[in-house]
Amino acid sequence: MDSIWDFSAVDLDGHERALGEWRGKTLLVVNVASKCGFTPQYAGLEKLWCDFGPRGLVVLGFPCNQFGHQEPGDAAEIRAFCTTSYAVSFPLFAKIAVNGADAHPLYRWLKHAAPGVLGSEAIKWNFTKFLVGSDGQVRKRYASADTPEKIGRELDDLLPK
Repeated sequence: MDSIWDFSAVDLDGHERALGEWRGKTLLVVNVASKCGFTPQYAGLEKLWCDFGPRGLVVLGFPCNQFGHQEPGDAAEIRAFCTTSYAVSFPLFAKIAVNGADAHPLYRWLKHAAPGVLGSEAIKWNFTKFLVGSDGQVRKRYASADTPEKIGRELDDLLPK
């Protein structure tokens, strides 16, 4: 696969979606969880989506239960939590694995394109973020502790005014 546009994933409603649907947009791809210390970042991610969406940003959330079993719910529970607790309106996908033999092909590609600290490809925790440019190539990997607010300051310079 040459770019993020070559991948597809099942959304939270069970529909296969080609990521090429967002061709030409800048993407922020995040593995999310409902019961994590970083879960309040949902509010900041929603703010990025609302503030920068008109300038070409799309936030994509991929629930994952691999870290401390912090995303135990099914699709309906995830949707209810995200909508009720954080008014999330950005696209959410079905729960996936981001590490190991069952890792989603998108995450295998993202991790290879932007390794973490000391070259490690493994995702360390929930709310790891990948910034993908409008050309479909990974620009940067952010750690869980990197806040949406910090990323927003960088996006302001990156996205067209």
